[in-house]
Amino acid sequence: MKLFVKIFLWFLLTIFATISVMTYVTRTFQTDPMSSRMERSRRNQMTIYGGTATQIAMAEGEAGVRAFLTRLSEVEPSRTVGLVEANGTVWHGDGERISHSSDLVGRALSSGVIELQADEEHSLGAAPVDFPDGRRLVLVIRWDRQVPPALFFGSTTGYLRLAGLLGTAVIACVLLALYLTSPIRKLREATRKLAEGNLETRVVGKMGRRRDELADLAHDFDEMAARIESLITSQQRLNSDISHELRSPLARLNVALEIAKQKSNAETAPVLERIETESDRLNEMIGRLLLLAKLESGSDEIEPVRVDLAELVRDVSADADFEAKGKGKSVELVATDECIVMGSENLLRSAIENVLRNAVRYTKDGTAVDVQLSVNNGDASVKITDHGGGVPEEELAHIFRPFYRIGEDRTRKTGGIGLGLAIAERAVKAHKGTITAMNANGGLEIEIGLKTSS
Repeated sequence: MKLFVKIFLWFLLTIFATISVMTYVTRTFQTDPMSSRMERSRRNQMTIYGGTATQIAMAEGEAGVRAFLTRLSEVEPSRTVGLVEANGTVWHGDGERISHSSDLVGRALSSGVIELQADEEHSLGAAPVDFPDGRRLVLVIRWDRQVPPALFFGSTTGYLRLAGLLGTAVIACVLLALYLTSPIRKLREATRKLAEGNLETRVVGKMGRRRDELADLAHDFDEMAARIESLITSQQRLNSDISHELRSPLARLNVALEIAKQKSNAETAPVLERIETESDRLNEMIGRLLLLAKLESGSDEIEPVRVDLAELVRDVSADADFEAKGKGKSVELVATDECIVMGSENLLRSAIENVLRNAVRYTKDGTAVDVQLSVNNGDASVKITDHGGGVPEEELAHIFRPFYRIGEDRTRKTGGIGLGLAIAERAVKAHKGTITAMNANGGLEIEIGLKTSS
């Protein structure tokens, strides 16, 4: 899961938890106590009004009670006041509005105490009232239900308030997540560019006015990038300078060797031939080092041109087959799909040629190196497979490193110097392509991937 999503969800979860706690607290410490207070208030009213009605009935009779009940209705229009007989007859008041209170009246008559009940719309109270003639009636008061104000739930306004709060919370979470992850994304992008070889990548200028730990991390990254650039540049310059400096004494050595061969005899001739072989090998190594230094430094900038990859593969395969036959091996062109790529013909030739020569070097005597060029959905693939027994799986990730050798004994037998695959990898990457290695068909298969030209 992306860091942005994680931060966003954590912020959102925190806000939801806060709202839930706030709602619980509101219901617990505001809504419920308010309901209790309202019930106590109405019970107190019924006690006072019932007692007062009984006193008036004893002192003034029915006329006094009716006048008292009328005054109660006028004082608070939101309530309905009535007096109900034991048989359910409404003695005073709006019978329609209090007619459904028969159960409550019955309980009040039976218990002789105040009874309360409430539903979603109304609250009812019933209090016994005794008359001088021994009759017991019930004072009934009907209040319109007063719902305590809801913070969120229970009303349209509350739901709209909740929706607005949640919308604001989501926007705030997005902004906070973007603020926290934006520098991380910039650091990640800079790291990717640095890994791709762009040693001039820096990130402090993209941090804006931040003065937090992420800004400090950006400063540390720039210092690291600058140090890496300095080290790699120095190494590349050293490799190039050494290679160039070795060319002059090597040329003089070859001249001296030719003179020595002219004056050699049967005894010294084998020694001079050995010197010549090692000199040629050294000359090849220096040439490859120079090419590798150019590729790694980017000084050999590519000027893309249209390259017939199929024709290039056929030419390189033919040359490699000619050399392989002298060693009891061969190169077999399995298939070639016609395609055009943009790039440097020399670099592409060098990449394919180095891979092919490596395959011919390690394939077993009497076997063929298979070469296949295929095109699929605009992607060209050159597969070169030998039959040399393959490479240990743990070594596959390292075979494109300069001077990396899997086995010293095998290297001595084949004459490899460990630069061919490194040069191939750099040349392919200079074309924004890919090069991979895997064990297949009893040997090593190297695949070069390139984008075709439309």
